[in-house]
Amino acid sequence: MESLLYWVGLAAVAVTALTGVMDAGRKSMDLVGVVVVGITTALGGGTLRDMLLDRPVFWLSDQTYLVVAMATTLLSFVLVRSLRLPPRLFLIPDALGLALFTVLGTQVALQWQAPWLAASLLGVMTGVFGGVLRDVLCNDVPLIFMRGELYATASLMGALALIGLQAMDVAPVLAAWGGMAIVLVVRLLAIAFHITVPTYAARQ
Repeated sequence: MESLLYWVGLAAVAVTALTGVMDAGRKSMDLVGVVVVGITTALGGGTLRDMLLDRPVFWLSDQTYLVVAMATTLLSFVLVRSLRLPPRLFLIPDALGLALFTVLGTQVALQWQAPWLAASLLGVMTGVFGGVLRDVLCNDVPLIFMRGELYATASLMGALALIGLQAMDVAPVLAAWGGMAIVLVVRLLAIAFHITVPTYAARQ
């Protein structure tokens, strides 16, 4: 399980760095701006999780995460500049990053003896907070605060599924894959079919 979490963490960092580059590129940022947005997107959620759990920040303990974030950002900057990409294309790697980071954050919180509800919320925070920082740096309203397809809800469903599967004595590795699959499938279905949660509207 430790090996799986490590590689899931590296994959999540790489994928979310890519989404940061794609969003920063849409704003025509220069290399410095792209690097800041990409690295912040990749490392922001896990940093918040570790600070709340009072554990060593993951990319300070193992700078491989930082190297992966920087390398992905720079490589993506070079590749994306030469391609014409649809504006919504970044939603697909963003969904994958959401799934990876949700499961990683939830599992780390469980290993640090967080109660199940707190662990699920920490999983959601790990999954969405990097994207919040990305949108703020790109001068956009964060995706999770806008009326739109399921995002944080998909993350929460996956986190709760992971916890529920482990409570039923499903092997942790299988539970992790199950949780990731639920987040990814729900998020992609929500994008494809415009599935949303109810919005607040004051009665006139």
